Amino acid sequence: MYFDYAELRDGTVVAFSNILPDNTVKVSVERPVEGGFDSARCILPSYEWTGVEGFTEKELSDLDQFVHDNAPLIMHLAYEESQSYA
Repeated sequence: MYFDYAELRDGTVVAFSNILPDNTVKVSVERPVEGGFDSARCILPSYEWTGVEGFTEKELSDLDQFVHDNAPLIMHLAYEESQSYA
């Protein structure tokens, strides 16, 4: 399950999962485009990006900085969400 975290000015939506069994959190990034979505996934706390489609290297770098800057809060919120489903 994913929980909305932020919507950026260009319509890009950032969402996060609860804490997974391996103590990671998946961050999902999607931007609506004609005919679908640009998308990317980041695993915290390793900051490993996967499934990147449609984002330029500069855009991905900016997203990576956003995730790094927000990771403590995202991890905290993911932990809180995980507790509510325990």
